[in-house]
Amino acid sequence: MTIKVGETIPSSKLMMVTPEGPKEVSTEEIFRGKKVVLFGVPGAFTPTCSIRHLPGFVQHGEAIRARGVDTVACMAVNDAFVLGAWAQQQDVGDKLVLLADGSAVFTRAMGLELDLGARGLGTRCQRFALVAEDMKVTHLAIEPPGGFEVSKAESVLAALQ
Repeated sequence: MTIKVGETIPSSKLMMVTPEGPKEVSTEEIFRGKKVVLFGVPGAFTPTCSIRHLPGFVQHGEAIRARGVDTVACMAVNDAFVLGAWAQQQDVGDKLVLLADGSAVFTRAMGLELDLGARGLGTRCQRFALVAEDMKVTHLAIEPPGGFEVSKAESVLAALQ
C-alpha cells in the first residue's frame, strides 16, 4: 500500500553518497526532527531524470531550503556508486543528498515500487516527490507512468508556499 499524507516514513536503511564513499544511514537519521524534501527517480542516467528531474532540484535547491527545508534528497533504486558517478556528472556537489536504495527495500516499504522488468530495468521507484516533517509525510506527489509534472522542483516549491 502506498504511503499517504499524515503517515510516518518507514524505518529503513539507505546508502548515502558522500565524498568519502557510501555511508549507511537510517531513515530516522534523515527525517527525524527535520523538514525534508525527498524526490524519487526511476534511475540514474535515465533521460528525464538526467535532463530535467535532478537538474531542476539542483537549480532550485537553495530556494527550496529557503522555505525552511533542512534537506533536499534524491533517491533511486541504484547502488551508491552509480549515484555517486551520476552526482559527479550532474555537478551536484553539496546541493543535494543522494540516497541509494539498491534493493528497493525502502521503496517497497513506502509502496512506491515500479516494475520495469519488461524494459530490462527490474524493480525501480516511481517518479515522486514528498515533503516530510519530523518523519510525517505532509505532501506527496506521484507521477503517472511517463509523467513529469507534479514531482518536479517547481511543483514542490509551489507546494511549500
